[in-house]
Formats: sequence, structure tokens, C-alpha cells
Amino acid sequence: MGRSAIVIALVVGLGAGIVVDRMAFPPEATVVQVPAPEATAPEAPPPTPQAADKVRWKMASAFAGSAELLGTLAANLIGNLDSISEGQIQLKFFEPGALVPALEIFDAVASGAVDTGWATPGFWAGKVPALQLFAAVPFGPAAPEYMAWMYYGGGQELYDELYARHNIKGILCGIFPPEASGWFRTEITSLEDLKGLKMRFFALGAKVMEKLGVSTQLLAGGDIFPALELGTIDAAEYASPVIDKDLGFYQIAKHYYFPGWHQQSTWLDLTINLDRWNSLSPVRQSQFRLACGDSVRRSIARGEALQVPAMEFLADKGVQFHKWRPEFLDAYAAAWVEVVAEEAAKDQDFAAAWESLSQFRASYATWKDLGYLQ
Repeated sequence: MGRSAIVIALVVGLGAGIVVDRMAFPPEATVVQVPAPEATAPEAPPPTPQAADKVRWKMASAFAGSAELLGTLAANLIGNLDSISEGQIQLKFFEPGALVPALEIFDAVASGAVDTGWATPGFWAGKVPALQLFAAVPFGPAAPEYMAWMYYGGGQELYDELYARHNIKGILCGIFPPEASGWFRTEITSLEDLKGLKMRFFALGAKVMEKLGVSTQLLAGGDIFPALELGTIDAAEYASPVIDKDLGFYQIAKHYYFPGWHQQSTWLDLTINLDRWNSLSPVRQSQFRLACGDSVRRSIARGEALQVPAMEFLADKGVQFHKWRPEFLDAYAAAWVEVVAEEAAKDQDFAAAWESLSQFRASYATWKDLGYLQ
């Protein structure tokens, strides 16, 4: 072998892990091959948090899945969670009563009998009176102001604390535009016409109506039409036109009153058993928050966009729209002052939440008065 051939062999041999006698390059150099050490297989990476906590939960809803906004928003939330988690978060929606009655979701989530619930904090007045202030407030804020208090004015911290005491994690997951004030069989021409009426009414507004002689009860959405039809109740408020029309109230009561002084905006929330929530990775928890944030955006925009077509439908069905005269609104407002004072006196948490909201609104009024058209 020539010298140039040996050099080439050396280069090739070094690349192949061959050891060569470097002292000389005899014409017939002997090349000794040393086996390369066995390669060590790399350790498998630990499972990522995303892979470690797949979520397969049942969701008990207080609202029918077909209900515009109330139920369809839940379907949108479920789809968003599936998408942003790449299929790792899957919630299964159950219609009201399929797992537990609508108004028993709080206890079911707290105990862990149900993983998650879809409702509004106002339904839990009998459990935690203060939660009503995180649902809707008579003569209360419109959505932007309500959101400002919740997210940046101290409301969120109070809300979290109230739920945590009952082993529940709540996530605000929708906020709606003003509701209507109620469906009546006959026109209401005076405050005397309200006395003795049996009416379905929600949360704190119900206590106001009781001050004016109305007998109120809280019914889940699906129970209202049968109660109206059978005469168990004489009147009912539930939601806004786009939601109410699908429940058929116009078939029985033709007088529809505005504005919804009792619910100028209304929160929905997702409740999760706190032990299950704490078992999630930070990534999973963030995905829930982000999906609910999208639901808040969608609820505002869609809630505003769909009202006029719904009202046109109702007008075609012979519904008469009424706006409360000032003397009615003044009476409702005066009764509300009494109600909120009584509720604050009875419950320390209610008093704390009301003080927080009131202080925020007093401060916000400077911006509202200057920044907005009146």
C-alpha cells in the first residue's frame, strides 16, 4: 500500500472508530479495530403536565342545551376546551334533571357527585345569599361596569372565597345584556294590580316584588311554561326576548314589560368541584379560564345581536311591549333600598360584597358621567 493510501485509510479509520499506529507508516501497516462502546439509549422524557391530566368530566346544566345563549353557550365552551387542549379536556353535557335537578347542582358539585355545573350564582341564594350579588343586581351595573368590578375591583376575590368555603371553584363564563321585566296575562296599569299576583321571579328582584305584594317563587326554565299554563303562577320573568320566545310564554301571556330593572346584566358561571380543580396542572387551569373568557365575549356580542329579530317574532305573535312608567320604577327602586339593607343586616358576607360593589360604583360614576352619553 502506498503512503497516500495509508493516509486515506487513516482518515477513514478515524471516522469509523479505528485506532492506528501513529509512530510509523510502514508499507504494510497493521490496522487494529477496537469495538466502539455500546451506545446508551436516551432516557424517555417525563410525561408533560398536559399528558398527565386528561379531563373527562360530566357537566350538569341548569339550562336546556337547546336554549339560545343559556345552553348554546355551554356547547361553545365544551368545543373550545376540546380544541385548545387538543382533545385532553372533554366535558359531557347533561340536560337539567338528567344527573340532578337544576337547583341542586350546587350541592352535587360541592360533594363531588358531579364534576362540574353550568348555571348562575343567583340560583344558590338559599345556600350562600351573597352569591346573588355576583349574578344580577337590581338597578345594578351594565355589563362593562359589572366586569370591571369583578375582574379589577375586588369582586373576583370575594366570589372565589365564597365558593371555596363549599369546596367549589367558580369561573365566570358568560354575561348577558338586560333582561325583560316579565310576562303578564293582563296589562298592569297601577301598583295595585301587582298585589296578590303569583309570579316566577329571580334572586334579589324577587324580594323587591314581594315588598309590593307579589308572591314569588324561583322555577327552573323548563318548569315555567307548565306553571303558567296550569295557573300555578300568574306571571313570570325569565330572561331576554331571544331566550323567552323559545319557551313559548307568548302563547299564554301577551303583555311583555321592560326594562329589566332587576337584571341589567347577568352572570353565568362554570362551577367545578374544588378537589378536581386542584388536581389539574396550571396549563389545564389556564385553558379553562381562557375558554370561559371567550364565552364572556361571545355572550355579550351574541346577546345584543339577537334581540331585535326575537322581538319582531314576538310582535308578529301579538305580544304587546310595555315600558314601566316612572311611578313603577320609583316604587321598585324604593323597595330595593329596603331589601338590600335587610339582606346586608342578616348576612356578613352579603354586607361585605355589597360594600365592595357600592364603593366601586361610586368611584366609577365619575368616569361613567364624563365618558358616556347619558
